[in-house]
Order: sequence, then C-alpha cells, then structure tokens
Amino acid sequence: MSNLSIAFLLGFLGSMHCAIMCGPLMLSLPLSKNNYLVSAMQLGMYQAGRIVVYTVFGLLAGLIGNSIKLFTNQQTLSLLIGGLMVVFTLIYFTGRYVNQINTLQRKLIEPISTLMGKVHKLRFWGFFAGMLNGLIPCGMVYLALVTSLNSGSITGGASFMLLFGLGTTPLMLAISLGGIYLKRYIRFSPNKMIPWFTLFIGALFILRSVNLGIPFLSPNNQIRSSANVVECR
Repeated sequence: MSNLSIAFLLGFLGSMHCAIMCGPLMLSLPLSKNNYLVSAMQLGMYQAGRIVVYTVFGLLAGLIGNSIKLFTNQQTLSLLIGGLMVVFTLIYFTGRYVNQINTLQRKLIEPISTLMGKVHKLRFWGFFAGMLNGLIPCGMVYLALVTSLNSGSITGGASFMLLFGLGTTPLMLAISLGGIYLKRYIRFSPNKMIPWFTLFIGALFILRSVNLGIPFLSPNNQIRSSANVVECR
C-alpha cells in the first residue's frame, strides 16, 4: 500500500472523528437559506481553505522529513517514526497526560474561535473560515502530519496531506448539506479512535521498514532496488 493510499484512507476513515469534533462548528456557519448556490459555494471554499492549510503543513512536514533523510535512509526513518508513534500511544493509554493535553487544546482553540467570528463578515468568508478550521488542534491531523514525515520529500509531504484532506471532505460536506449533528446519534468519544489509529499506523511503518516481503504490508524494497540495477560491460 503506497503512502498516498494510506493518506486518503486515513482521512476517509478518520473523518468520523472530524465530523463529530467539527460538526457543531460547521452547522453554526452563517449560510444563506435563501440562496443555496451561494451557500454551496461558501461550503466549497470552506473545504478548500481547510485543505490548503493541511497541504502547507504537509509541505513543512515533508521538508523536515527530507532533512532527516540526509542523515539516514528511508527504512530507518520509517522505523523511527513508527517506533515513536507506538511508544507515545502506549504512554497515552496510561492516562497520565490526557488532562494536560485537553487543557492545552482548549487554550489553543480560544483565539481561533474569536477569529472565526470575525471572518464571517468578509465576502469570501468560507475560505478563511476553512483555513482557521485547519489550524484547530486535532489529534487526527497531527497523526497525518507525523505520517507524512515518512514521505521524506517536500512534494511527498504536501501530497500526503492534500489527499488526507480530500479523504475527510465527503463526510464533512454531508454534514453541512444535510444538517446532521452526529453526536446525537453516535454514542462514543471520537478521541478514543485516535490512539488506535496511531498504534495501527506506527505498527505499519515498523513493518514497512523491515522488508519482510509481505505485499502491501512489508514489501521488500531491497529486492526491488537490486532488480533495477543495470550492469554495464
């Protein structure tokens, strides 16, 4: 499975978390009930603004990953990232730092919420509101960013986060257009999904780093590389 496939699936499968966390925010958008075309345009710009921010973050993550690759190879980078993700997930499961993380998240959201109320006065408020949404601290976005580090390139990181954002879009649009408040119908905390996603991605990265020859899960990149060597005589 390629990194780009993982990106889209991570966004699509994780969009339930995005829907529950950001659903109330999207349902509070000042959409016109008399002009559905204008409302649809603002919603489209909202999603575009959110994805633009994710892509820029991915570009920065790819830049960092590319810098790390100067000192190590792709397999070692994958093993390092996967190992850190597993370790941090296990620490999270102990419950020692959950309250501190939630408190920090609330403090970071407050100034963004204030700005969100001001951009609604602009003509193309949907795009700017979407960009602010992209800045909201979110465990699923952080997971995607850490995963995009493994791309090891600027374009790879940007592409990863672009596809992650596109993966989250269908359900987010459905909420806005359908007016669905999922928290009324789904009885679980979305934050419980993130550690398991993190553990799965971390384990996948570790498997991909050891070249076991398992298709999709742990392909043998060394065999593929040696097969492409051309001997000149």
